Amino acid sequence: MTSEDEAVPLNAIRAFVTIVREGSLTRAANALGTTQSSVSRYLAVLERYLGTDLMERRGRRSELTEFGRLFANTVSEPLDTVCFTAQRMRRRTRPNANRIVVRTSLSTFAYSFLIPNLQAFSTEMGGVMVDVISSLSLPASTDDFDILITRDLSVVEPADHWEIYNEQLVCVGSPNHIAGKSLSVVRSMPIINVTSRPDILPTWLRGMNLTSRDIKSGARYDHNYLALPAVMTGKSLLVAPEIIVSDLVRTGALNVVPGSLTPSGMQYRAYAVDRSDNPELARAFCRWLARLCKKAAISEAR
Repeated sequence: MTSEDEAVPLNAIRAFVTIVREGSLTRAANALGTTQSSVSRYLAVLERYLGTDLMERRGRRSELTEFGRLFANTVSEPLDTVCFTAQRMRRRTRPNANRIVVRTSLSTFAYSFLIPNLQAFSTEMGGVMVDVISSLSLPASTDDFDILITRDLSVVEPADHWEIYNEQLVCVGSPNHIAGKSLSVVRSMPIINVTSRPDILPTWLRGMNLTSRDIKSGARYDHNYLALPAVMTGKSLLVAPEIIVSDLVRTGALNVVPGSLTPSGMQYRAYAVDRSDNPELARAFCRWLARLCKKAAISEAR
């Protein structure tokens, strides 16, 4: 039994809402950064406080009771509002006030396009320091970053976002091997496979009205940044996002196979998370990156 003036178990409510959203105690524990047993205890505390079961076993699975579903629907939105407001109003003291952390799942984009242009942003913003880290894992609200640049991940916490680039694909090769040749060269020269982007080659082939039987399969590399030296020095071709090869094409290290441009349907996005210690600086970075990508896209179109 609980007394009328017993404090509402807010942590238990948060744990319960997370269970409902994640679909299991195990995933809820991972999202909350705690153990499954702790989440189970929170659930028991809340059920004791409310005086009824919130979940019930159905074979090997646990499902919400009718009361549990009603309670979750009622408290989820107000809890979101509280968390959103707290994160927006949070203020922390940090020793490096003129520094931001950029996290990205696009390692080759960062290597070939973002990082070479960072000095321009730093100069524009009075010497700001930009740390860059790469990760393919889904970001958590406990991770230390101000900005996420991604094509395939999503942010589940409050954040402003910008659509920065609609990905275009091109086929490139060494000028020694493809200068003066037409699109038909893709039928005779091996095309490198990049295993981190298995979608690129099939998408490009569809755009070119070709099939896998029309081309020769070349060597395999984990990432585009590993494949780029191979295509610059070897007798092979590479299908890659235009934005990551544009500088190499401009300097003459690579040539674009004529008629090989096609959209991939993928979109690059930049997120400035609300919990950033430097939210205005993070948003300024995203606006700068959007302008930079737009400028690159216009240059590519020419």
